Amino acid sequence: MIILGIDPGTATTGIGLIEYKKSNRQQLDCLYYGIIATPANVPLENRLEMLYNDLTKIIKKYKPTILAVESLYFFKNAKTVMAVSQAKGIALLLAAQKNLPIFEFTPLQAKIAVTGYGRASKQQVQKMIKNLLSLEKLPKPDDAADALALAICCAAAQNFKNKFF
Repeated sequence: MIILGIDPGTATTGIGLIEYKKSNRQQLDCLYYGIIATPANVPLENRLEMLYNDLTKIIKKYKPTILAVESLYFFKNAKTVMAVSQAKGIALLLAAQKNLPIFEFTPLQAKIAVTGYGRASKQQVQKMIKNLLSLEKLPKPDDAADALALAICCAAAQNFKNKFF
Protein backbone atom coordinates (compact mmCIF):
# COMPACT_ATOMS: atom_id res chain seq x y z
CA MET A 1 0.00 0.00 0.00
CA ILE A 2 1.17 3.54 -0.69
CA ILE A 3 0.46 6.00 2.09
CA LEU A 4 0.39 9.74 1.50
CA GLY A 5 1.08 11.68 4.70
CA ILE A 6 0.05 15.32 4.74
CA ASP A 7 0.95 17.94 7.33
CA PRO A 8 -1.44 20.70 6.20
CA GLY A 9 -0.80 24.42 6.11
CA THR A 10 -1.62 27.29 3.78
CA ALA A 11 1.93 28.63 3.65
CA THR A 12 3.66 25.25 3.80
CA THR A 13 2.16 21.78 3.47
CA GLY A 14 4.38 18.82 4.25
CA ILE A 15 4.19 15.79 1.96
CA GLY A 16 5.50 12.32 2.73
CA LEU A 17 4.89 9.21 0.63
CA ILE A 18 5.85 5.75 1.78
CA GLU A 19 5.22 2.28 0.51
CA TYR A 20 4.27 -0.23 3.16
CA LYS A 21 4.98 -3.82 2.18
CA LYS A 22 3.82 -6.64 4.36
CA SER A 23 5.62 -9.90 3.72
CA ASN A 24 7.57 -11.94 6.25
CA ARG A 25 8.53 -8.65 7.83
CA GLN A 26 7.04 -5.22 7.46
CA GLN A 27 9.01 -2.97 5.16
CA LEU A 28 8.70 0.77 4.74
CA ASP A 29 10.18 2.51 1.72
CA CYS A 30 10.25 6.25 1.19
CA LEU A 31 8.93 7.21 -2.23
CA TYR A 32 9.01 11.00 -1.84
CA TYR A 33 9.00 13.78 0.70
CA GLY A 34 8.97 17.54 0.45
CA ILE A 35 6.76 20.56 0.84
CA ILE A 36 4.27 22.55 -1.14
CA ALA A 37 4.92 26.23 -0.39
CA THR A 38 2.66 29.06 -1.45
CA PRO A 39 3.73 32.73 -1.58
CA ALA A 40 2.43 34.95 1.21
CA ASN A 41 1.63 37.83 -1.16
CA VAL A 42 -0.88 35.75 -3.16
CA PRO A 43 -4.61 35.86 -2.26
CA LEU A 44 -5.77 32.94 -0.11
CA GLU A 45 -8.07 31.45 -2.74
CA ASN A 46 -5.16 31.31 -5.20
CA ARG A 47 -2.88 29.73 -2.60
CA LEU A 48 -5.49 27.05 -1.95
CA GLU A 49 -5.81 26.46 -5.69
CA MET A 50 -2.02 26.06 -5.93
CA LEU A 51 -2.14 23.52 -3.11
CA TYR A 52 -5.01 21.67 -4.81
CA ASN A 53 -3.17 21.55 -8.14
CA ASP A 54 0.13 20.39 -6.63
CA LEU A 55 -1.53 17.72 -4.49
CA THR A 56 -3.47 16.53 -7.53
CA LYS A 57 -0.19 16.07 -9.44
CA ILE A 58 1.37 14.16 -6.54
CA ILE A 59 -1.66 11.86 -6.24
CA LYS A 60 -1.67 11.27 -9.99
CA LYS A 61 2.05 10.45 -10.05
CA TYR A 62 2.30 8.20 -6.96
CA LYS A 63 -1.24 6.76 -6.82
CA PRO A 64 -1.53 6.48 -3.03
CA THR A 65 -4.03 4.04 -1.57
CA ILE A 66 -4.44 5.79 1.80
CA LEU A 67 -4.29 9.38 3.04
CA ALA A 68 -2.88 10.06 6.51
CA VAL A 69 -3.44 13.62 7.66
CA GLU A 70 -2.74 15.50 10.83
CA SER A 71 -5.84 15.98 12.93
CA LEU A 72 -6.38 19.39 14.36
CA TYR A 73 -5.73 19.82 18.00
CA PHE A 74 -5.68 22.81 20.29
CA PHE A 75 -4.08 25.93 18.79
CA LYS A 76 -3.48 29.12 20.73
CA ASN A 77 -3.71 31.19 17.56
CA ALA A 78 -7.09 31.20 15.75
CA LYS A 79 -5.41 32.44 12.57
CA THR A 80 -3.18 29.35 12.55
CA VAL A 81 -6.06 26.94 13.04
CA MET A 82 -7.96 28.56 10.17
CA ALA A 83 -5.03 28.24 7.76
CA VAL A 84 -4.43 24.62 8.73
CA SER A 85 -8.16 23.83 8.45
CA GLN A 86 -8.39 25.32 4.97
CA ALA A 87 -5.39 23.35 3.71
CA LYS A 88 -6.68 20.20 5.38
CA GLY A 89 -10.01 20.73 3.60
CA ILE A 90 -8.20 20.67 0.26
CA ALA A 91 -6.52 17.36 1.17
CA LEU A 92 -9.82 15.83 2.33
CA LEU A 93 -11.58 16.97 -0.84
CA LEU A 94 -8.94 15.32 -3.02
CA ALA A 95 -9.11 12.14 -0.96
CA ALA A 96 -12.89 12.06 -1.46
CA GLN A 97 -12.52 12.67 -5.21
CA LYS A 98 -9.99 9.82 -5.48
CA ASN A 99 -11.87 7.48 -3.10
CA LEU A 100 -8.90 7.32 -0.73
CA PRO A 101 -9.56 6.17 2.82
CA ILE A 102 -8.62 8.90 5.29
CA PHE A 103 -6.89 8.32 8.60
CA GLU A 104 -6.27 11.19 11.01
CA PHE A 105 -3.54 11.22 13.62
CA THR A 106 -2.43 13.78 16.17
CA PRO A 107 1.21 14.87 16.34
CA LEU A 108 1.42 12.95 19.64
CA GLN A 109 0.28 9.71 17.95
CA ALA A 110 2.76 10.20 15.10
CA LYS A 111 5.63 10.82 17.51
CA ILE A 112 4.75 7.72 19.52
CA ALA A 113 4.61 5.59 16.35
CA VAL A 114 7.99 6.84 15.18
CA THR A 115 9.97 7.22 18.42
CA GLY A 116 7.92 5.51 21.11
CA TYR A 117 7.73 8.81 22.99
CA GLY A 118 4.97 11.40 22.49
CA ARG A 119 7.10 14.35 23.57
CA ALA A 120 10.03 13.59 21.26
CA SER A 121 11.82 16.58 19.76
CA LYS A 122 11.71 17.38 16.05
CA GLN A 123 15.31 16.17 15.73
CA GLN A 124 14.56 12.86 17.50
CA VAL A 125 11.64 12.29 15.13
CA GLN A 126 13.81 13.12 12.12
CA LYS A 127 16.56 10.72 13.27
CA MET A 128 14.10 7.86 13.74
CA ILE A 129 12.46 8.52 10.36
CA LYS A 130 15.91 8.44 8.78
CA ASN A 131 16.54 5.06 10.38
CA LEU A 132 13.10 3.56 9.73
CA LEU A 133 13.12 4.55 6.06
CA SER A 134 16.88 4.00 5.50
CA LEU A 135 17.33 7.57 4.28
CA GLU A 136 20.79 8.96 3.58
CA LYS A 137 20.09 12.19 5.47
CA LEU A 138 17.61 13.62 7.95
CA PRO A 139 14.30 14.48 6.29
CA LYS A 140 13.85 18.25 6.18
CA PRO A 141 12.13 20.65 6.46
CA ASP A 142 10.08 19.90 9.58
CA ASP A 143 6.79 19.86 7.66
CA ALA A 144 8.05 17.11 5.35
CA ALA A 145 9.37 15.08 8.30
CA ASP A 146 6.01 15.48 10.06
CA ALA A 147 4.22 14.22 6.94
CA LEU A 148 6.48 11.16 6.82
CA ALA A 149 5.79 10.57 10.53
CA LEU A 150 2.06 10.62 9.81
CA ALA A 151 2.50 8.09 7.00
CA ILE A 152 4.60 5.83 9.26
CA CYS A 153 1.97 6.14 12.00
CA CYS A 154 -0.69 5.09 9.51
CA ALA A 155 1.37 2.06 8.45
CA ALA A 156 1.74 1.06 12.10
CA ALA A 157 -2.02 1.44 12.60
CA GLN A 158 -2.72 -0.71 9.53
CA ASN A 159 -0.32 -3.36 10.82
CA PHE A 160 -2.02 -3.32 14.22
CA LYS A 161 -5.48 -3.51 12.66
CA ASN A 162 -4.51 -6.41 10.42
CA LYS A 163 -2.88 -8.28 13.27
CA PHE A 164 -5.67 -8.05 15.81
CA PHE A 165 -8.90 -7.54 13.88
